[in-house]
Amino acid sequence: MMQGIEVIAKTAEGLEQVLCTELAELGATVTQTAKRAVHFLADREMLYKANLHLRTAFRIMMPVNSFAANNPDELYRQAFNTPWENYFGIQHTFAVAFTVNSTLFTHSQYAALKLKDAIADRFRKQFNGKRPSVDTRNPHFLVQLHISGNRCNLLLDSSGESLHKRGYRSEQLRAPLNEVLSAGLVLLSGWQGNCTLLDPMCGSGTIAIEAALLQRKIAPGLFRNQFAFEQWKDFDANLWKRLKTDALKKSLSAAEAKVYGADLQELAVRTARENAQNAGLPDINFFKADFIEDKKIIKERQGLIIMNPPYGERLAPADVNRFYKSIGDKLKKTYPGFTAWILSSNKEALKHIGLHPSKKHTLYNGPLECRFLEYRLYDGQG
Repeated sequence: MMQGIEVIAKTAEGLEQVLCTELAELGATVTQTAKRAVHFLADREMLYKANLHLRTAFRIMMPVNSFAANNPDELYRQAFNTPWENYFGIQHTFAVAFTVNSTLFTHSQYAALKLKDAIADRFRKQFNGKRPSVDTRNPHFLVQLHISGNRCNLLLDSSGESLHKRGYRSEQLRAPLNEVLSAGLVLLSGWQGNCTLLDPMCGSGTIAIEAALLQRKIAPGLFRNQFAFEQWKDFDANLWKRLKTDALKKSLSAAEAKVYGADLQELAVRTARENAQNAGLPDINFFKADFIEDKKIIKERQGLIIMNPPYGERLAPADVNRFYKSIGDKLKKTYPGFTAWILSSNKEALKHIGLHPSKKHTLYNGPLECRFLEYRLYDGQG
């Protein structure tokens, strides 16, 4: 791979600046920020490090070709002339993913099919009729097609499975937050790992686990079995081994402050403990508790609370509003000295917290537009 090629990291909408900060801390030069994406310069080592260390990136993609095309046939010709054999061989599998925003390509799946045909035909011509197979479930190589207007960009996904799939999750409960968004919440909160952190409605424990990984400087990519770039023709196994060894050396075995997770459901607590065990973090304190009805559920007098209250799809609006009011009342009466952050897609219910937020962020949990609000808690608010 060339020195200093511009690559693209994909993220959740609302986490772009968090990802920029992460890249700067890795030593990367950010060249452009877009919606759900950050462009940065990377040589081979930086590409590997980005996949290994970034907490708020879903994928790292390397551009292969960029050109103008006004119809599917022009797309085919340009894609056919791209030297795909420099990147993978007939023994590999590939798939095509696409994002199309163009009146010139009204059938986006047809554009993707033309790209697939061009890649296959290129290999047939170069290798006496032989070509790599298509595997849409678990391909060695994922080719991304991005079309905006008449501008077509072809990219290779260096990550493989989405980077939010860290490898520690054993089971999922009630549509939990993914790992990228959970890590983003912790980073947005400004938590440095030196004070208590509590998620009182933890579900399968993702926020608490991502917080503990950050606290102990554990690279999130260490749990994965493989990345797509390990299949690339120019893969440097010695460099990759060194980077993983360096990451392991920098991780901390002990934590400065405690991380807690609580939930009403015993199944959630068991699942969270199992996930933490898989992440090498068995000392995260997960326990069953009712944040609203129980007395103060941890003994510390100050710290950070991050919560994503259940969305309450089955609750009537009035019940949801009462639930959020009870959250606000509990925070005011029981947790002075703490700072609380609440993520919710229910803007109306958030008004019933009864506290004035000191900071506001807009994020997307999949298609759901959410608010992530900070509340500073003092004596006398209740």
